[in-house]
Amino acid sequence: MHYEGNMIRPPSEANSILLQASVGCSHNKCTFCGAYKGERFKIKSDDIIMEDIAFAAKYCRNQDRLFICDGDALIIPQKRLVMILSEIKKQLPWVKRVGVYANTKGIKMKTDDQLKELSDLGLGIAYMGLETGDDVTLKNIRKGATSATMIEMGKKIRAAGVKLSITVLLGIAGRERSQIHAEATGKVLTAIDPEYVGALSLMLIPGTPLFDDYESGNFKLIEPVEMLKEIRTMIEHTELSDGLFHANHASNYLPIRAKFPEDKEKTLHLIDEALGGKVALKPEFLRAL
Repeated sequence: MHYEGNMIRPPSEANSILLQASVGCSHNKCTFCGAYKGERFKIKSDDIIMEDIAFAAKYCRNQDRLFICDGDALIIPQKRLVMILSEIKKQLPWVKRVGVYANTKGIKMKTDDQLKELSDLGLGIAYMGLETGDDVTLKNIRKGATSATMIEMGKKIRAAGVKLSITVLLGIAGRERSQIHAEATGKVLTAIDPEYVGALSLMLIPGTPLFDDYESGNFKLIEPVEMLKEIRTMIEHTELSDGLFHANHASNYLPIRAKFPEDKEKTLHLIDEALGGKVALKPEFLRAL
């Protein structure tokens, strides 16, 4: 396989075939993210992509999921994405699901019919970084979208039959807007009603603008207990018709895996137990990206 730069993928795609169709992220402006710094976004040539699909067809026969890297593969022009998905379907018929990262720009560029076409060709899940439902914080972290746009685009891709996994960031609003961020994020998640929500705890990365703000004292990183209070408020204001809310990433202090709506109250009780000191939190040295 032809891999370039710093490739990332969702934790749930750990055992998937990784097909790198693009390099980097076309937005690449988020203040907290250091994944693609110094990398210029590009879409790889059709020849290279086809070679890698052929390689996977020969050597990846035990993997039934495939993830198209990198940061926002959905921004690839429709004609080329259709070709890629068609070739995956043809050469890797055992692959049951194809996943991509998707941002609001990439979703907006596709019509409803185009998204449905991608779904019919095997695109089964999209991972979208909401980070926060608070418009002030979205602007501060240079996300490039408002909460209203996040809701609109989240609903749009779900309507096409593509499952949606949304990532939110605990601590991203700092201390002053912590609870505002938590409540607003819960309301946006409720409006979109995704199949999956993944809550990560902010870990500052040297070299990013947000790290510089922290070093200069302009950004206040909240403490573990404050993060627990934040996720409690977020869950309290989140209603999912049939979704999985999990916070079991390596960055989190308290592992959570809850099926909504049935596990919501039980999860709130677990957080209350942790806040009361009855449930131990993950020690700092065990946290990681």
